[in-house]
Amino acid sequence: MTRTVIQGAAVATVDARGTEYAEGHVVVDGGRITAVGAGAAPVGPGDRVVDGRGCLATPGLVNTHHHLYQWATRGYAQQSDLFHWLVELYPVWAGLDEDTTRAAATAGLLRLARTGCTTAADHHYVFPAAGGDLLGATVDAAGAVGIRLHAARGSMDRGVSSGGLPPDSLVETTDGALAATQAAIERWHDPAPDAFTRVAVAPCSPFSVSAELMSGAAELARAAGVRLHTHLAETVGEEVQCLAEYGCTPVEYAERTGWIGPDVWLAHGVHLSDRAIEVLAAGGTGVAHCPTSNARLGAGTARVADLLAAGVAVGLGADGAASNEDGGLGPELRQAAYQARLRDGADALDVRQALWLGTMGGALCLGRQDELGSLEPGKLADVALWRLDGLAHAGIADPVAALVLGSLPPLRLLLAGGRTVVEDDVATRVDEHGAARALAAAGTRLAVAAGLSGPSGGSALRHIR
Repeated sequence: MTRTVIQGAAVATVDARGTEYAEGHVVVDGGRITAVGAGAAPVGPGDRVVDGRGCLATPGLVNTHHHLYQWATRGYAQQSDLFHWLVELYPVWAGLDEDTTRAAATAGLLRLARTGCTTAADHHYVFPAAGGDLLGATVDAAGAVGIRLHAARGSMDRGVSSGGLPPDSLVETTDGALAATQAAIERWHDPAPDAFTRVAVAPCSPFSVSAELMSGAAELARAAGVRLHTHLAETVGEEVQCLAEYGCTPVEYAERTGWIGPDVWLAHGVHLSDRAIEVLAAGGTGVAHCPTSNARLGAGTARVADLLAAGVAVGLGADGAASNEDGGLGPELRQAAYQARLRDGADALDVRQALWLGTMGGALCLGRQDELGSLEPGKLADVALWRLDGLAHAGIADPVAALVLGSLPPLRLLLAGGRTVVEDDVATRVDEHGAARALAAAGTRLAVAAGLSGPSGGSALRHIR
């Protein structure tokens, strides 16, 4: 790859010292960052020089929780809480196949890239029997778009007949789910430091998974040396159900089933007691904070300031696009800051902490803090260069405040492993218009299969609450 030199940009490294440069450089060579500093860097005859004046360079953002397949079902169940939302969406997701999943994942990953994201953790847990290779379709989409994928192979073995939420047609057997997860690890997980694809073990949630699958998944992941991910403590209803069924809170249930540890990150963590936060901190367990999704579903506001004060690694998640129609990660920086302040006051989360959540906090959750999350020599060359020289940001002297509190800036450049993914606010590897058409067609197929839209295009979606 050509050596790339970004010159003249403001630089927020997000390193341990919070180093920033009002006018600096970032040099990328061979997929890694080789220099970061103030002023200009020496330039060689074959170098690609990027004029960063009027821009802010940050690490590429890290998305710690998503459901890419849901991009084909945005706009559904607009006023439902989580449990009712799931009950309404499961029958639609029953029509997922490889083509639909690939179209949805491609569109979702493009949106993430266009909002500064270079690493995405995708939690896919719906596997219709006739759906085909859905996880493979997502891996293919990430390869096409060009960003890193942590494929969290989800599973459900507890359908409605066993007291769970999903239809029985969408759940696997316990042994089948574990075997499929093991196969996914063997096929796609790359443990190399510069990996573009890794696999995590990710049973869906306590209300759709048996205790046997939770415990078995933890054992499988640790034997294979991969990370663990699940939803936990998202709603008050989840806690009520855990207390009724298991006689304990969700975090206590996680302890019982082996789901507290430095190799675990949990999605949401909205309803946590002081004791639960202490348990997560002591175990080194991370939390994927999904502010927009939590607001969309009325789930509540996570105790982010308290989690950070306790030493818990907190990253940001866009969550499924069906519960966050924006689907970008950049907007979550502002949402995180705003929601923390609504809960705990105007000084609860400053703009640099918000940027940390979206970069180094996410890298910590995924166990990649030595490779991602900051702009430092030796780290992987995942770099976002944001344009701040337009009307929307004019006059904001602090570039990090402009990024976090202002409207999301356009991207001058987005690099993943030194390869260009977005340039001048246009994706370089996949045609966005073609991806939009494929997504629209995929959404129509799902709606028709679920009886929500006629072949002529007449939609019944307006009748869904």
